[in-house]
Amino acid sequence: MNFPLVLLILLILTGSIWLLDHFVLRHKRAADESEPWWVEYPKSFFPIILIVFSLRSFVIEPFKIPSGSMIPTLLVGDFIVVNKFTYGIRLPVINKKVIDMNEPKHGDVMVFRYPDDISIDFIKRVVGVPGDTVTYQNKQLTVNGEVVKLDYVGDYKYVEAGSGYIYSDQFDEHLGEDSYSILNNQDVHGLQFSSVGHFPYRENCRYHRSGFTCEVPEGNYFTLGDNRDSSSDSRYWGFVPEENIVGKAFMVWWNFNDLDRIGLSIR
Repeated sequence: MNFPLVLLILLILTGSIWLLDHFVLRHKRAADESEPWWVEYPKSFFPIILIVFSLRSFVIEPFKIPSGSMIPTLLVGDFIVVNKFTYGIRLPVINKKVIDMNEPKHGDVMVFRYPDDISIDFIKRVVGVPGDTVTYQNKQLTVNGEVVKLDYVGDYKYVEAGSGYIYSDQFDEHLGEDSYSILNNQDVHGLQFSSVGHFPYRENCRYHRSGFTCEVPEGNYFTLGDNRDSSSDSRYWGFVPEENIVGKAFMVWWNFNDLDRIGLSIR
């Protein structure tokens, strides 16, 4: 379901009835005559729908994390909020930017429309911005020829549906202004060649036995999941076009399984 479109239709419908009543219908009713139900209900819901539509379209939007691709930063079941204006003001439904503000930077956790199906929202970490050369070889990330520093943290264990416990090594990766945690599973190869698809600007990437190198084209971004060996990301389906960007994730606001995560800042 295209929820923004549904909200827009409801907003137009209830707003039209409110305007019709304000300028025409109420002047034709007797002073002691009550509003008909088809006027009363839309008028009551119109301001609520207007507030929800405005907040969701231009300020913040809630999302639920459905998979473990961003573990340990984000867990399955996390409800997060996304800043909709930090990367610019966009028109709702068509997602066209009308006011420029900030650009995504290295290390940002970004929500965007999946390039292969824009009805699906993805969340990944930005590791490459326009003009960057991103290399991932033997599970080591390099950006523009500079090796991204990794600090070993320790063992990390989590449960994956249908697979039981997954054991990985946790590292702090230092890219951009801050560090963040990632997982590497030493039992899994860093690139599954069979999953690499054909995508726009595929010629910008060179895949080899131990990894790949991609040159990020203008107007596009390169993303990876923090759970590096359990993530469908730019390694496989390509670059994220600027017009697909939804916003920047900044806080966990709820998790039914772990109330301690409420209010957790996303970095």
